Amino acid sequence: MLKRTVFFISDGTGITAGALGKLLEHFPGTNFTQVRLPFTDTLDKIKLAQDAILNAAEEDGGRPVVIMTLGNIELRSTLKESNAYFIDLFNTFIDPLSLELDQKPLRGAGIAHSVMGSKYNDRMEAVNFTLNHDDGMTNSGLEEADVILIGVSRCGKTPTSVYLAMQFGIKAANYPLIPEDFERGSLPAVLNKHLDKIFGLTIKPERLHAVRNERRSGSFYASIENCRKEIVTAENLMRNAGITWADSTSRSVEELSAIIMEKTRKAS
Repeated sequence: MLKRTVFFISDGTGITAGALGKLLEHFPGTNFTQVRLPFTDTLDKIKLAQDAILNAAEEDGGRPVVIMTLGNIELRSTLKESNAYFIDLFNTFIDPLSLELDQKPLRGAGIAHSVMGSKYNDRMEAVNFTLNHDDGMTNSGLEEADVILIGVSRCGKTPTSVYLAMQFGIKAANYPLIPEDFERGSLPAVLNKHLDKIFGLTIKPERLHAVRNERRSGSFYASIENCRKEIVTAENLMRNAGITWADSTSRSVEELSAIIMEKTRKAS
């Protein structure tokens, strides 16, 4: 497998550069070593970044990939003196759009947050809500939830909930279906008045077995027999309650979120 180092270099937090890094997923034949250099906002820091790029090129035997979001033109130009392949947010996207709109773009660090204004604040509020309502942590405030994810333990509820909150400002609570629910044969009572908000996740038994085994190897909880039983029972509970669900086995959180967003949109 090919080896390349990828640098995410930004004059701010690097969140936008990290988002551009999703492009790497299209190249599974390369083993990418990721190096993040946020707050690279002075020439001295640029020089340190150049040294790191040079060292990585020598170790890999190939020039590094640099994904950069630097608003300062001088810093950008200096960094580009390095021998690397550059994916430059400003040169590739912002500057051409500036010409099309005949408008000067803002170039300071954190522009995305300031431009989004209240939308950014809404996302942060959603993240806080989601973290406070992770794994059935509390029943308080469920009426504020935009969506409530349910499913067996370790089927992907938490990462999907957090992604919905961070990317879309969705207040996503999540509840694990546990042995007590299976024995009772119904959803937790607290969820009954929120059925219109509930979306289920399921997963293939073999995948669930592998995930649980990493956490509690050799336990009954992780056994393939228990995984099969829990999944069948959970799906029956959701079916009887009229809840839509999606299989998380081979889907990314982005795909699952898109499915949930579409369901939420139709329901609203």
